[in-house]
Parts: sequence; C-alpha cells; structure tokens
Amino acid sequence: MGLFSFTQEIAMDLGTANTIIICNGKIMVDAPSVVALDRRTDKVLAVGEQARQMHGKTHENIRTVRPLRDGVIADFYAAEQMIRGMIKMMNPKNRWFSPSLRMVVCIPSGSTEVELRAVRDSAEHAGGRDVYMIYEPMAAAIGIGIDVEAPEGNMIVDIGGGTTEIAVISLGGIVSNKSIRIAGDELTADIMEYMRRQHNVKVGERTAEQIKINVGAVLTTLENPPEDYIVHGPNQMTALPMEVPVSYQEIAHCLEKSISKMEAAILSALEQTPPELYADVVRNGIYLAGGGALIRGLDKRLTDKINIPFHVAEDPLHAVAKGTGVALKNIDKFKFLIR
Repeated sequence: MGLFSFTQEIAMDLGTANTIIICNGKIMVDAPSVVALDRRTDKVLAVGEQARQMHGKTHENIRTVRPLRDGVIADFYAAEQMIRGMIKMMNPKNRWFSPSLRMVVCIPSGSTEVELRAVRDSAEHAGGRDVYMIYEPMAAAIGIGIDVEAPEGNMIVDIGGGTTEIAVISLGGIVSNKSIRIAGDELTADIMEYMRRQHNVKVGERTAEQIKINVGAVLTTLENPPEDYIVHGPNQMTALPMEVPVSYQEIAHCLEKSISKMEAAILSALEQTPPELYADVVRNGIYLAGGGALIRGLDKRLTDKINIPFHVAEDPLHAVAKGTGVALKNIDKFKFLIR
C-alpha cells in the first residue's frame, strides 16, 4: 500500500448492532451501527459510538437511526451515510484523496435478491468500486479457523444483533441453512417487556442492553453467577423513580421463549442435513459465533438439549469480521464470493 495507491481493500462486517471494518488484516473500525442525522437538512452529525450515545436522548432536530433491522438495510440513505462515515474514520487525515475501494461485505444467508441489491448499492454509493459479498455463516466459519473447502461438514450458529444464522458448510458452500430473526435485538426487546410487566418499570433499549450484558443468562443455575444488576427507571403508574435489582435467574426465565425458538431452528437445520455431513457435525461439534454466543450458559444449555457439543468461538464478536478479512485476501481463490 504505497502513499498514492489507487485502490484500497477493505473487509466490512455490516451488522445490525456493530459494524467492523478490516484493512490489511487489522481491525480499523469497530463501532455501533448507528448514525445521527439532522432532521432539517439530513446532514450527518455523528456516526458509530458518538451516535450511539445520543440514541434515545435526542431532541426534535436530531434523529438517530439504526440503518439495519434484522440484518437487512432498512433505511437506504442512512446506511450509505453510515458506511461513508465509517470509511472516513479509517483515514481521517486523508481529506483530499479518496481511493477507490475494493470491498468484501457480509450478508445474512437468508437474503433475498432485493436485500443483496440494497447492500451492493449502498456500498457502491459509499465509494466501493469492486464489491464482493459473502454469507455471514461462511465468514464466521473462516474466522473461527475452519477449513471451509474441506469435504467435511461443519455447523455454525452465528447469533448477531438482527438475525441468527445457522448453516452447515462443506466444500466451500452452504449445504443447509436457516436464518431466523430472533437474535440480540429480540432478546433486548424481551427484557424491556419483562421489566415493564414484572417490575412495573420503564427501561429503554440501551438499559435493556446493559442488563443483557451484565446479567444475561439462559440457565437458572450457573457455576460463577454474576452479581445482581441495579436498574433505575420511572415507575409506570406513578412516574416516581424506582431502583430494581435484576438477577440472572430472572433474565433466564424471561429469555426462555426466544432461546427455545433458536433451539428449534438449530434442530430444523440439522434435520435438513444429509446423513454423511450429520455424522461430521456430531463429531466436530457445533460452533457458536456472534455477540449472542457470549450469553452465559448458552453453550451448556444447547449441548444438553441437542446432545452435540457446542463450542464458543474464542473471539465470537469478531469471528465474522475476521473471516471477511481472510476472504478479502483470497478473493481470487474463494469461489463462493458473490459478485
């Protein structure tokens, strides 16, 4: 990469919750997928972490947008502005000259043609000249370090912010896959609903997210349990301030329904798996990636339920991004990238 190289290669994990950009094998940007816009002029005020801090705390002239919903671009203009802003974050000094970009972007495995088109268009509008796309479970598998082109089956469960991607991969392709819209955001919504119903206290998205990070669990008995998390919020009836300690057991009960749906989806993907690959999956175990893999007790619960060992990837949050970075280096070798 000389000073005046005219192409810059970047790999982008465009996620519902976080967007990660990798350049030259290093993570350059790792920021929440939020953009703050001025309502009157539609000008970008902040991108990433700054915009996330504004989320839920704005006045009428500012709107904060999460351009992706359920893993799919929901607000086209905001998505393009966000991608632009994040690419700018990589080289803030370089104001005058923006190189043409060669990009690899990840997409959910259940994407329709229209959704693919939206990702490609957004990337091209933001300056991408060569845009390749890769399915998320594929990227996660590469990021975990699995040889995806080998003739044996590996199963990945990637629990992101908007979608949970479940796929069996063999010979550089996806054999059976299932993409469900129950993931991090859905769990956050469950917690908001539970706090309202059970404790009569109103919490916003960010507080619910904090509860999930601090005491999120899917088993009612954990070996080293987290301490109760104290939530402050208004009482629904009286609007007086309340202080509610939340324990991990409560959260385990409250997430029960969504986690059961995930279990069902994993079983359904296993059902569609050819028997030879099924045997490989049982032998190799199933890999958990994505931010949702960090919920306490998830691997143990799934192992007990499905009788196949589940392994959490060592850096689940960045597995997909790392895999996209590897794919970027092997653009000519990997046949499964989508032009």
